Amino acid sequence: MSEKEKVAADVELTSSDRADLDSVVRPWTTTRRELWAFYVYYIGNNGLSGFNFGPSQFQNLLFLAGYDPAHPPFTAPCGADTQCVLPYLGSVRDVNSIVLLTNGISFALQAVVLLLIGAWADYGRWRPNITIFFTILAVAVSFAWLGVDDPSRWQAGVALYILGLITYQCALTFWTAAFPGLARDLPNVRQSAAEAVSGEKTQAISTQYQVGMLTYYDRLSEHADYESMERNRISNVSFAVCSAGEIIILAIMVGILKGLKSDASTENNTKAFSALIAFSGGVWLLCALPWFFLEKRRPGLALPPGASMLTIGFKQTFVALRECMRLKQTFLYLIFYFLMGDVLNTTVTVIGTLQNSVVSYSTLQLTLLLIVGIVAQGAGIYLFWLVQKRFQISTKTMLCFNVFWILILTVWGLIGIHTDKFGFKHVWEIWLYQAYYGLMVCPWYAYSQTMISEVSPLPQMFLFFALFSVVGKTSAFIGPLVSSAIITASGNNDNYPFVFLFTLGALSTVFLYLVDVQKSRTECEAFVLAEAKREAFADSP
Repeated sequence: MSEKEKVAADVELTSSDRADLDSVVRPWTTTRRELWAFYVYYIGNNGLSGFNFGPSQFQNLLFLAGYDPAHPPFTAPCGADTQCVLPYLGSVRDVNSIVLLTNGISFALQAVVLLLIGAWADYGRWRPNITIFFTILAVAVSFAWLGVDDPSRWQAGVALYILGLITYQCALTFWTAAFPGLARDLPNVRQSAAEAVSGEKTQAISTQYQVGMLTYYDRLSEHADYESMERNRISNVSFAVCSAGEIIILAIMVGILKGLKSDASTENNTKAFSALIAFSGGVWLLCALPWFFLEKRRPGLALPPGASMLTIGFKQTFVALRECMRLKQTFLYLIFYFLMGDVLNTTVTVIGTLQNSVVSYSTLQLTLLLIVGIVAQGAGIYLFWLVQKRFQISTKTMLCFNVFWILILTVWGLIGIHTDKFGFKHVWEIWLYQAYYGLMVCPWYAYSQTMISEVSPLPQMFLFFALFSVVGKTSAFIGPLVSSAIITASGNNDNYPFVFLFTLGALSTVFLYLVDVQKSRTECEAFVLAEAKREAFADSP
């Protein structure tokens, strides 16, 4: 029996689907050059511009433009031992509260953008264009910071801060969504799939099914475990490569800061922030070019009947949410991802505001701190991967271990509510935090993404990545808004949000514990078969 006959036998296809079989192409093979282009892109999209120095410069401008509320407005500048406020969105707010509030607005806008265009990556051959668009826009925002290096322009900093976060996160989302396909098309993974088909490898279920233009293979048991390990390898290697490249970038930045004499004056320090952001943008563009040209335009799905590119995002999200009620394990992980993503994003933002204040917004200090953090990050991710590979530990188990240390981070901040001796209030704590964050917390960004691929149907992997991203961004704007309100209500105590964050984080672990990956694979199998028969887009009974 031919391959096309096997596909037709396994799935009841419509007449148009059977005609499509004549145009079916085998999945692309992932080459070493393409894989390394994927890794190098992440060196550029490292977050230094939109996630590190951009927010620090924004808070720096707010601090320099703000005033001490103990005196009449704008008569006494902010000091290291005073409160610092500014009028913002109708109220006089603490500058740390302003950062959190603006961060929440940014994530809310990201959720809307991804809800509209998130599903576009599933269709046609042009989905890499989404990554290219957001990358170029992010680089442009990075260079625009060169014109915002004076406290009087802090309102422009609000716009660049929001745009920088949106473009960074959107580019990162669509880049990340490419890695399951890269893993599936690795020569060794394709060989493993062939062995599973021929019976050389054990398999609990073996199904071939046709969706749109591609023939996919869903393999459980031995092959599925092998492919899962390869996804973990790609994810962890990409983080390790990014860390190595980022250390080199930060070392160059130290030289730039010395040349600009950033520590000579507050004015020099502020200009240095903008220079570092622009430099980060230039490096990002340089590192992105190989991926732009070497990423294979793997065929996507055909638009379902009655859908258009303007409505498909909302329809796909509705379908994915509806199917999540049937994909129970996916739904459980979605709840966990919603809650824990909010906890970590908000925790890092709150600590970042405390860190900036403790080191007095020194660009040199922040750069050196980042070097420590990135070295620890690379070591942490690599050690996690070595342990996982050596003992063949599942993705879920590694994620559970990682989540425990995230909760410890919130306890650290919680202690500082009623004492000035601990709780991210001293320079030595900030140095310790950077090492701790890199070693024990950063593996979250690898394992949480890999876990999405563990509980998502392969043919619509982009859809589910986009759904998780929308959910993540939705939760990410809730946390900062709540934390901003908590700071204001507590009399500007910047450590009070950790009470909320610890409670929410502890609750989220229950949902992760309930996720069963083996059951998820069976549920995803049924979902894919329904999709192949066009049932997933049928109206609900």
